[in-house]
Amino acid sequence: MSEDFLVELGTEELPPKALSTLLSAFRSGIQSGLEKEGLSFSAIEEYASPRRLAVLVKQLDSVTPAKEIVAWGPPAKIAFDAEGNPSKAALAFANKNGLDPSALIVENDGKADKLVHRSASGGLDTSTLLGAIVSESLVKLPIPKRMRWGAKRTEFVRPIHWLVLLFGADVVDAEIMGLQSGRETRGHRFHYNKTLNINTAADYVETLRSPAHIIVDMNERKNLIQEQVTNEAGKLGGTAVIDEGLLNEVNALVEWPMALAGRFDERFLEVPSEALISSMKEHQKYFHVVDKSGQLLPNFITVANIISKDPAQVINGNERVIRPRLADAAFFFETDKKTSLLKLRERLKSIVFQAKLGTVFDKTERVAKLASAIASRMGSNTEHAERAGILCKSDLVSDMVSEFDKMQGVAGYYYGVNDGEPLDVAKALNEQYLPRFAGDVLPETSCGVALALADRLDTLTGIFGVGLLPSGSKDPFALRRASVAVLRLLVEKDLDLDLRDLLTQAIAGHTDLSDNALLVETILSYMIERFRAGYEDAKIPAEVFMAVSAKSLSTPLDINKRVLAVHQFGLLPEAQSLAAANKRVSNILAKQSDVEIPPLDEALLQEPAEQALAKAVAEKSKLVEPLFAQANYADALAQLADLRDIVDQFFDDVMVMAEDEALRNNRLALLSQLRGLFFEVADISLLVPAKK
Repeated sequence: MSEDFLVELGTEELPPKALSTLLSAFRSGIQSGLEKEGLSFSAIEEYASPRRLAVLVKQLDSVTPAKEIVAWGPPAKIAFDAEGNPSKAALAFANKNGLDPSALIVENDGKADKLVHRSASGGLDTSTLLGAIVSESLVKLPIPKRMRWGAKRTEFVRPIHWLVLLFGADVVDAEIMGLQSGRETRGHRFHYNKTLNINTAADYVETLRSPAHIIVDMNERKNLIQEQVTNEAGKLGGTAVIDEGLLNEVNALVEWPMALAGRFDERFLEVPSEALISSMKEHQKYFHVVDKSGQLLPNFITVANIISKDPAQVINGNERVIRPRLADAAFFFETDKKTSLLKLRERLKSIVFQAKLGTVFDKTERVAKLASAIASRMGSNTEHAERAGILCKSDLVSDMVSEFDKMQGVAGYYYGVNDGEPLDVAKALNEQYLPRFAGDVLPETSCGVALALADRLDTLTGIFGVGLLPSGSKDPFALRRASVAVLRLLVEKDLDLDLRDLLTQAIAGHTDLSDNALLVETILSYMIERFRAGYEDAKIPAEVFMAVSAKSLSTPLDINKRVLAVHQFGLLPEAQSLAAANKRVSNILAKQSDVEIPPLDEALLQEPAEQALAKAVAEKSKLVEPLFAQANYADALAQLADLRDIVDQFFDDVMVMAEDEALRNNRLALLSQLRGLFFEVADISLLVPAKK
C-alpha cells in the first residue's frame, strides 16, 4: 500500500534570494528522513512561492518495511558453566536484549555456536513518523539568522501561519513549529484572499492553481515569466535581456506573474547604460530591453503579482517610481563630469587601503609604477600603463559609484573618455577588474592587462607582506581570486613572464616590507598551487601537475604548456611503462647521490641493449632539442615515447650495478642522460600511481 504525502509550510514572504536554497534543503531533509526509515517512494517533488514551501512525495509506503534483526552474543562455551548455568557474559547479553536467561538460544553463525537473539523491526505506520521527519528537516534548514514573532519562542526565517500535512486524503496529526497540522491553505493575497482545503495530497498543485490563483511549481512559473517578458519586448520591437539571477529573484517574488512593459524618458539614454540597467535591475527588479544592435531602449519590463483590471495604472505607477532613480543617475553623471579623474584622485588620500599599507592613493602610486614595468616587459605603451595606474581608483570617490557600486571601473571608463584620456587608458580603468569571477572575460587592451596584473600583484604582495594570509574559508582581500586572475591573464594572454620576477618587483614598491626573498617564495608557492584546482576541473590527474611542479618553475605560461603536454603524453600507451622506468632510474640515481658520475664513455658500452639505448638517447637528444627551445613539449614527449621498448630491453638485459666501478658509473651516466631527456619537461616518474 502507498499514498502521496504532502507537506506545505505557509509563511510570510520569504527572502527571494534564499527561496530556492531553502526549498532544496527542505526537500533533501525530508528525503533523507524517509530513506533513513527504509521507506520507498516513486518520486519527490518540490514547490514554492513567496509564502510557502511544499514537498510532495509520490506513492510513499504506508508502513515501514519489516525486517529481522539478529544480535549475536558470546560463544556457547563461555556462555554456560559445566552445569549448564548461564555465565556473567550470558546474563549480560540477556539483560542487554531484554531477555529472561531461560530464553537464551544457541545457534551456529557459520564459525561457532553462539548465543543469538532474533527480533523483528519495522511494520510501523508511516503517518506516525512524518511529523518528526518534517520537524527535523525544518530545524536543519540553512537559515543564517532566525527570527521570533509574537509571544512565541518558535524561530524560523519568517513567521509561520499554517501547516498542511496530508497522507493521501488523511491529515497527519502533528504539531510542528507551534502549529497544529491540517488541510487548510491560503490563496493569492488579491485574487483569492481566503482559506481553502486541500482534499488529497495529489490535488495540491491544481487546487492552488484554481481557484487559489497560485502557480506553485517554480519551474513552471519561471518559464511563464520568461515567455511573458520575451513577448512584451517583442511588442516593443526589441529584445529583453533576461539575466538568470534577476529571473530567479523575480520568480521568488510572485505567485501569479503578469509581465507589463513601461517606458522612461529618452533623455536618460545619455547616461551610461550600465547605470540605468543597474538601477532598473537592483532597485526595481525590471528587465531592460535592447534593439538589434544591442543598444538600450527607453523601455523596461516589470512582472506584477496580479492581473490588473487597469494595467495602464500599474505601468504608470512603475514609470513614476523609476523616473527619480534615473534622474539621480543622470544628475550624478553630469556632476561627476565636471571634475577630472586626476582631481578626484586627491580624495583617495583620506581613504585607507590597509592600515599598514597606506591609503588608496598610495596604492595607485605603486600600481602605476608596476603597471609601467609590466607594460615594458610586454612591449606595450609604458606611459599609458602608468597613466592608467595613476587614475585607476579615482572613480571610487565619484557620486556615481557611491550610489551604484557596480559602476566601479565602468564609471572610470566614461569619465576617462570625458576627460580626453587616451582610449586604451580609459578602457583599462574598467578592464583592471577583469576577470571579475571564474569564467569571466579578460581585458582586451594590453594597457588593461598590465593594469589588471599590477593591481592584483600589489594587493597580493602587500597583504601577504603584513601577514594577513588567507586561511580556511576566510579570505577578506580575495587573494585566491586575485591569484587565479593573475594566472589566467599570464596564460590566456600568452605572456611569457616570470611570476617570481613580477612578485619581486611588486614587493619593491612597498617600502616597509622585509624578508623579501622568503616572501616572494611564499606568495609564489601559494599562487602556483591555485593551478591545481583548475586542472582538476579540467579532469587532468593530480599527478600530472605534481610531475611539472617537481621542476619548481615560476613562469605560469610555461607551466601550463608542460602540464598540457604531460597530460597528453600520459594518454599514450607507452606512458606508464616509461613513467615506471623513470621511477626506477630515479630510485637508482638517488641511492648513488654521493657518487660523482663521469660523462658517458661510449667505449665502455658492452651489452647490445646499452649500446642501443645510448644510440637512441643521443639521436633523441638532437631531435628534441629544438622542440624544447620552442617550448613545444607535447611534440617532444611524443618523440620520446618510442623509447619504451629500448628502455625495457635495457633493464631486461643489463645489470646496472655491475661490480666493475667504471662500468657501473658509465651505466649510471647513461641512465642520467635518459632521465634528463624527460626531465627537460617534467618528472614523469611521478605519473606512476601511488600504491594503496
